[in-house]
Amino acid sequence: MQPYISKVLPLEALDYRRLLSHVGQANAALARYDGLLQGIVNPSVLLSPITTQEAVLSSKIEGTQATLDEVLEHEAGMEMDLFKTQDIQEIVNYRKALMLASDYLLDRPISLALIREMHKLLLDSVRGRDKEPGEFRQDQNWIGSKGCKIEQATFVPVSPLQLHTSLDNLASYIQSDDIDPLLQLAVVHAQFELIHPFKDGNGRIGRLLIPLFLFQKKKLAAPMFYLSAYLEENRDEYYERLGKISKENDWDGWIVFFLKAITVQATENSEKVHQILTLYEDMKQSIVKITRSQYAIQILDALFDHPVFQTTDLVIRTDIPKQTLMPLIRQIRESGHLRVVREASGRRAATLAFSALLNIAEGRKIL
Repeated sequence: MQPYISKVLPLEALDYRRLLSHVGQANAALARYDGLLQGIVNPSVLLSPITTQEAVLSSKIEGTQATLDEVLEHEAGMEMDLFKTQDIQEIVNYRKALMLASDYLLDRPISLALIREMHKLLLDSVRGRDKEPGEFRQDQNWIGSKGCKIEQATFVPVSPLQLHTSLDNLASYIQSDDIDPLLQLAVVHAQFELIHPFKDGNGRIGRLLIPLFLFQKKKLAAPMFYLSAYLEENRDEYYERLGKISKENDWDGWIVFFLKAITVQATENSEKVHQILTLYEDMKQSIVKITRSQYAIQILDALFDHPVFQTTDLVIRTDIPKQTLMPLIRQIRESGHLRVVREASGRRAATLAFSALLNIAEGRKIL
């Protein structure tokens, strides 16, 4: 099988009549989601759990098995087995790469240098750390069943000889303006995956580019858009549509799929954000009533930022005196708002979870 020859961007001969209605629906759904984002004073804190859930789902597409609860429990100090810990570290790295890029984009556009830094962080101390983190490949890679030779590959990405030309063209396209930003994003994501510039981690980096591009194009007030739930649920079609670009030059079919993903996921994300905002307002009244403390809102914000926690860590993060905080946490726990993950034992503090928020983040239905 010959290496894929990437198209020069911007693309020509797209069927805009076919795409127009999909573009409109995706833009409308995304605008509604962005309206909710703009109404949040500190979205990075309030939406912290669904940011982590995005990292969980994007990593799951690549084979990790850890859940949101397990990631947060691990970060709260609970020990896991070696394989679970490795999966969790990959997820944590994904989230770190998103945060790194979010800060970068405050005063600079997406660049190849940023993509390399994200990749370096993504593969730090995890599986793939031997695959030249932060460096574009210099060898031919291919995709297929484990251990297959290039002759049996299902897809052979761009050759190393064409790689840098393709990447430079993609970087220029990212910083330019096309007919519509969402249509452009569909092309950017697919082109990155087809180029496959790294030896490992291409899928995750490609998905990380989605919220970053939307933020750069001012389609979002913050780089917080979570598409991996849809891509995970429709994984077979996701790969099939990418494959049809290389086999049949079917960019239109891919773009329709991608725009539908944005429409569906923006709607679901909006519902999650609305549920979280409602929960926050309800909990604000509840915790103030339960504790009658000047620290009630401070505690509430800490619960949303870290919904699984050790009680001793909460003392450090809130800077509330321990002798004041512990009775307040006991009151909130006894009211039923906090679930015990692990009881205190000896010098080890109790680990508690704010289940209502975790249920929203994971999309669990509570009867």
